[in-house]
Amino acid sequence: MKKEEAKKRIRKLRKLVDYHRRLYHTYDNPELSDAAFDTLKNELEELENRFPDLVTSDSPTQKVGGEALEKFEKVSHEVPMLSFNDAFSREEMEAWAERVEKYLKLSPGEIRNGEFFCELKIDGLAVELVYERGKLVEGSTRGDGKVGENVTNNLMAISSIPEKLEAMDRWPVPGRVVIRGEIFIERKELERMNREQEKKEQKPYANTRNLAAGSVRQLDPRITASRALKSFQYDIAVLEGVDMPETHEEEHRMLLSWGCSVNPHDRRMKGLGEVFKFRDMWEKKRKRIGYGIDGIVVLLNRNELFEQAGVVGKAPRGGIAYKFSAEEATTKIRDIKIQVGRTGVLTPVAELEPVEVGGVVIAHATLHNADEIRRLDARVGDTVVVSRAGDVIPKITRVLKDLRQGDEKRFSMPRKCPMDRSPVVAEGALYRCSNPDCGARRRESLYHFVSRGAFDIQGLGEKIIDRLLDEGLISDASDIFTLKEGDLEGLERFGRKSAENIVEEVASRKEVSTPRLLYALGILHVGEETAGLLAREFLEKARRPRDILNTLKSISPGRLEEVKDIGPKVAESICSWVGEGRNQDLLMRLDRAGIRVAMPRSSSPSPVSGKTVVLTGSLSSMGREEAKQKIRERGGSVSGSVSGKTDMVVFGENPGSKYEEAKKKGVRLVSEEEFLEIIG
Repeated sequence: MKKEEAKKRIRKLRKLVDYHRRLYHTYDNPELSDAAFDTLKNELEELENRFPDLVTSDSPTQKVGGEALEKFEKVSHEVPMLSFNDAFSREEMEAWAERVEKYLKLSPGEIRNGEFFCELKIDGLAVELVYERGKLVEGSTRGDGKVGENVTNNLMAISSIPEKLEAMDRWPVPGRVVIRGEIFIERKELERMNREQEKKEQKPYANTRNLAAGSVRQLDPRITASRALKSFQYDIAVLEGVDMPETHEEEHRMLLSWGCSVNPHDRRMKGLGEVFKFRDMWEKKRKRIGYGIDGIVVLLNRNELFEQAGVVGKAPRGGIAYKFSAEEATTKIRDIKIQVGRTGVLTPVAELEPVEVGGVVIAHATLHNADEIRRLDARVGDTVVVSRAGDVIPKITRVLKDLRQGDEKRFSMPRKCPMDRSPVVAEGALYRCSNPDCGARRRESLYHFVSRGAFDIQGLGEKIIDRLLDEGLISDASDIFTLKEGDLEGLERFGRKSAENIVEEVASRKEVSTPRLLYALGILHVGEETAGLLAREFLEKARRPRDILNTLKSISPGRLEEVKDIGPKVAESICSWVGEGRNQDLLMRLDRAGIRVAMPRSSSPSPVSGKTVVLTGSLSSMGREEAKQKIRERGGSVSGSVSGKTDMVVFGENPGSKYEEAKKKGVRLVSEEEFLEIIG
């Protein structure tokens, strides 16, 4: 992205992020999920990192939380209540640790292999609690990090926040202490409250975080007390009269000794390897606990190091929020393509900039039909919210129209089928190719493309191809090579492992020999032997599908007929196929999908080079297909019948009529033992 484009995008992102941040932090009424909001915020941060001279002090990346509401008394925080930057992958965590090492001038690996303290990142409302001589005298929300709202009376109504600290261990109660914590509500309480909302015919609460934040910000403390709010305390910001512990782990013990509520699941970890295991374990177990968590907070355990690391922007450098895989994300629509299914139904599918959703990468999302495109007002170039809750097929749930630049393109359903140019007929919300054979032909061509003699994509059988066609994920062969794990995982009877296996298998077949590629194209009258002849005669220097296209377009039928075993009918079929625009498009799409032609095996001249060979009888040393492949690799071709053009007949045990036919015509007969010597 050029700087001028980035400047426009940053301007729009800032406005949108600010808007949704205010809805979330100030009014507890978000329109976007946390995951989708995180994606927007991260895009803004990445652009500002690429173009640091475009960063301004009023950017939401430089701010914390939201504004304090007028209905509450303002409270200034003695020490700013900062928020953490986010990481979503192991690579980002490694990069964070490396940045901290460099900033603190430590040796490589000293942070990465050092001590961390990991806390569950609870989806709630951050608060600050001030105690003097052990008594709670003030409680406030985070607000914008510097000024929050005084909600002392409401916080006193929460049983897990102690009104008085008691010394129950070796640490005495300090003269004054400022403690940070999180207010949250359990999912079962959200369900109970929403049942009440339904009875009153009122809008349900979107999530536990909204309900917790709204409950704390009630003017009547009795309303707060009526809801089962809970709290964990996790940090000491100010401590007077007692020495500050050396580690964050010890801070938790100190809080526990005074009667505070501390999350029992928080742990000290040695090295990033243990951090990764802790995070992955809780991503799997997150549904087993009663409250919402969206990741873990990772801190340098030694308080001295944490303080030395300082602050970058709005976040402490010595800590980071390591998030779970998002079930929603934002990305861009690169294109909208029409996929033709088995029954000829045309399905619009959005090709997306690949994005991770639910722990897997997706690149496609069905738009179902023309009505859905109109409902969303989806256009090529739009920024959209993509959802993949659970193990379902990804879908676009919203278009972020505020991020439009003005060059987005509207989409209309085609009047002619993109596969065979037949007229398209509308059947309610569905559009269908008027040719009843269109879908069936498309299916058969795909079966052929992945077959053993062609691309040989194992695991991609007929039933799976049918499913991919039905879901609109593919309509021609090039689409197979653009599939991602997340596109497949939501299909019935698919799991993550089977999706990964197919994507890996497809990727391993991106390099293919020229004869296999030609055979896979399904050109009429071009079988494996003719494909081999074409490759040897014309396409030895071809390295990409576009090379094959350009070469075949330049060859006349007459020139093709000069090749042994290619007659007028075959030559005309080849030229006719290459002359069709949709076939040219297919080769170019295969080229863009990354298909490459393998270098021909270098070999010394072979006795079968340029020869036509017939096989008969059973070979004991190898199968019939293997023998054919060895002949082709050495420049020969295999025929199924003996004719005047046959150069040799290789016979094994129990040879059939071909053996007798060869004897009559004086064709050279080669035993299996002699054949093995010939092919080396």
